[in-house]
Amino acid sequence: MTGIRCFQIDAFTDRPFAGNPAAVCLLEAEPDACWMQDVASEMNLSETAFVRPLDEDFELRWFTPAIEVELCGHATLAAAHALWRTGTVTAGEPIRFHTKSGILTCTQNGAMIELDFPATPAQEMDPPAGLIESLGVTPAFVGRSVYDRFVFVESEHAVRSLKPDFAKLRAVPMRGVMVTSASTDSRFDFVSRYFAPGAGIDEDPVTGSAHCCLGPFWSERLGKSELTAFQASARGGVVHVRVNGDRVILGGQAVTIWQGELA
Repeated sequence: MTGIRCFQIDAFTDRPFAGNPAAVCLLEAEPDACWMQDVASEMNLSETAFVRPLDEDFELRWFTPAIEVELCGHATLAAAHALWRTGTVTAGEPIRFHTKSGILTCTQNGAMIELDFPATPAQEMDPPAGLIESLGVTPAFVGRSVYDRFVFVESEHAVRSLKPDFAKLRAVPMRGVMVTSASTDSRFDFVSRYFAPGAGIDEDPVTGSAHCCLGPFWSERLGKSELTAFQASARGGVVHVRVNGDRVILGGQAVTIWQGELA
């Protein structure tokens, strides 16, 4: 497959070289899954999104350098940004993506792109063997969402200073783990970090899908449905979260870094 338009887009940020970079490939035909995995491995970003027309909608699939995943926020935001930026979809028109997590709708709200995602609240559970030891934290709550493990700690400093043992963390059977606390910065309601070495990503810079779990947790804890979150990775990123029943609306901005073609 040649002549495929590709982009690298920084998601959940309003400036270059921050947020979470995703590659986006705009396809005309259905590709082979092994080819998509090879491209994602070559891109070597936390996610590569593959988009192709599907009647009046689009199919969307996401790959890390190691595996295909069922839900990804930042690469969905990047894919929508690419479609509007190239004029593939007229500015202001909603985009419907058919994915392994159902139909996900993206809309524009001023400078913000909003993603309508399923809520994935955490259920309390005992931590699996090795999880807490590999993180090196003292949890106040441990839970499990559809996709990930969830760890709540009382201190923002504990979140920001985390230095996981990735070799040990890789042995824990899971897609990834989010660690979260309340924010001491009045601009944000909570902070988090996300680690997924088993999926080929030691630390993900900004994880939209994790906020489908973080949103319901903090909404209930703080008694508010609209929240502003900061993912405290080295790059950092801001996620606006609105909890609406069994759906979570994730808002963020995006910046195109480069565009080209696969030779």
